[in-house]
Amino acid sequence: MCCLFGLMDCRHALTGRQKSRLISCLATESEARGTDAAGIAYNSSGRLRIYKRPGPAHLLRFRIPEDAQVVMGHTRLTTQGNAAHNRNNHPFAGQVPGSRFALAHNGVLYNDLSLRRSHSLPHTRIETDSYVAVQLIEQQKALTPASLRQMAETVEGSFVFTVVDEQDNLYVVKGDNPFCLLHFPRIGLYLYASTETILRQAVARTWLRWEQAEKILIDSGDILGINRRGEIQIDHFEMGWTLYPHYRSWRQVSACLPEPRYLEQLKSVAASFGYTAEQIDQLLLEGWSTDEIEDALYCYDYL
Repeated sequence: MCCLFGLMDCRHALTGRQKSRLISCLATESEARGTDAAGIAYNSSGRLRIYKRPGPAHLLRFRIPEDAQVVMGHTRLTTQGNAAHNRNNHPFAGQVPGSRFALAHNGVLYNDLSLRRSHSLPHTRIETDSYVAVQLIEQQKALTPASLRQMAETVEGSFVFTVVDEQDNLYVVKGDNPFCLLHFPRIGLYLYASTETILRQAVARTWLRWEQAEKILIDSGDILGINRRGEIQIDHFEMGWTLYPHYRSWRQVSACLPEPRYLEQLKSVAASFGYTAEQIDQLLLEGWSTDEIEDALYCYDYL
């Protein structure tokens, strides 16, 4: 139940103050999906910079430089790896020949330990399951749609990954978790968050509420790339559903895998909306994922 958020200012139309305001609003709204840690990544003065801290996003001061074109953010609900140790928090840094990159993940990976053994990945003090995605990309010595495809088809679990490199290319690798991307064509701005509700609430707190926005569709199994000029390219990867033929979809697999803290918090949130723990369990048995249930709760009358 983490949250991804961020922006891409393709025409350098925004001031640093405007970008800081947008990121602050996005991060604060994203606390609905996690308050254990928050962080951002962006390029400035020719360097990839990562700023992250334990604790809720509203306690962080986001000062985005004028020259930062892409800002990639994350708020965290801890499932693996103590958030008090900042190395376990998102975004994570990686490096391939010719470029550094940063990666953030919403979801849970279940085969990270076995992948570290089977792929002989380097030992690391980072305990978070998400970091195995960084190591798989590094092992291929390239950050491309092909290397992202290989990574996405290797990990097992629920996920959306966002990745930014030093050339201000932004990638979205969408598994079965939610993701919403808006384009503001008049000013050449892209804005995203894990759910449309969070994204719309953040926009409503800024001057962008008067701007026309287009929703960019991105489906499960898509790898969407946006370059610094705002040009979009879409590639695809194979979802891992066939690994579990006795389930109809990966949603049912993820619903049956243990996420004790996640599920406990979800049931607590559901209770505040008038739904019982038994009703949430029934939805899981019907094949709903925890992320789908959460999204439905925030749509109020959807369940």
